[in-house]
Amino acid sequence: MKTPSITTAPDDPAYRLVTFGYAGDCDGVLALLHTVTDKDRHSGDLTPHLMDRQADGSWSITYRLRADHRASYQLHPFRGPVPGTTRAEWLHVLDHAVPDTSGPRLPARDGRNPSSVLSLPEAPPQPYARRREGATRGRTAPYEVAGRRVDVHLPGGDGPLGAVAVLLDGEMWGEVLSVGDTLDNLTADGAIPRTAALLVHTMGPGRPEDLSCNPAFVDLLADRLLPWAQREFGAPLDPSRTVVAGQSAGGLTAAFAAFHRPDRFGNALSQSGSFWWPDGTEFDSGSEWLTRQFAGSERREARFYVEVGLQEWMLLPQNRHLRDVLTARGYDLAYREFNGGHDYACWRGGLADGLAHLLGPLG
Repeated sequence: MKTPSITTAPDDPAYRLVTFGYAGDCDGVLALLHTVTDKDRHSGDLTPHLMDRQADGSWSITYRLRADHRASYQLHPFRGPVPGTTRAEWLHVLDHAVPDTSGPRLPARDGRNPSSVLSLPEAPPQPYARRREGATRGRTAPYEVAGRRVDVHLPGGDGPLGAVAVLLDGEMWGEVLSVGDTLDNLTADGAIPRTAALLVHTMGPGRPEDLSCNPAFVDLLADRLLPWAQREFGAPLDPSRTVVAGQSAGGLTAAFAAFHRPDRFGNALSQSGSFWWPDGTEFDSGSEWLTRQFAGSERREARFYVEVGLQEWMLLPQNRHLRDVLTARGYDLAYREFNGGHDYACWRGGLADGLAHLLGPLG
């Protein structure tokens, strides 16, 4: 069965009925639609995402989704009882879930299977996400800076560098998602200047400490990494031409870098930022520390591109609060809500859009 099949909802043209299918011998199939399934997993009930057995022995499930929805997804055929929702049980599901049989895919790391990608007709376009024929190819090489692994992508061709982009969780963007293709496409279209991308590896055991409004980590980026890039590659040290970008805890850290070191980071690109930090209790006195700092401190010379998914029920209120505070304090802010979740299928397009906004001709 070729899936998914997509039809317009008969009662509302703003929605689509999306049917996923699976053909195979098993006791059941669980659909993992990124963030949508996660929400019910957090509530302890996966039954809304179990496929129904059809007369021909195949399996299917239909979702009603808004026509601008984008999400990665997998299918988990299983034997025996329905998978549970404890952390160990969920990790087992993720370890064994598989992509659909057709359509675009999103690579994974840590030995897991890739995901399929659902992009409904009105989802934001992603013209820069995949390798484009004819675009001059740049080069990516590994380095170590101040004891940190950093992969550096430099544009092809000749000419001076006009900007720097520091990408947190660089091992995901470089080794898995091939962000160099995106950067090369942006450069070929003149959407960004010739940019040195510094892909900082932050997904190891030190991630919770590094990406938690940690001044020492941001100072390392500002005082060790950026001057190194200037010496090695001629990258500019102009904060107005320097972007720091991150997702989730990395999005929090990108915004903190612009707050803590605006002398180095004049642009912050935050995607699905964890602005609840350090207290996950919404509106508790300990939550949203960084937003409170922006509200009560002198305005920095920094620009922001902030986006968050409408399906991110645990992050949406806090990102909206940050938006309101930055707007009230007079910051240059571009804010976007996309109809998706905590998902690289969405972030890879948003990263390109954010870089073009912050570094492009109109930036």
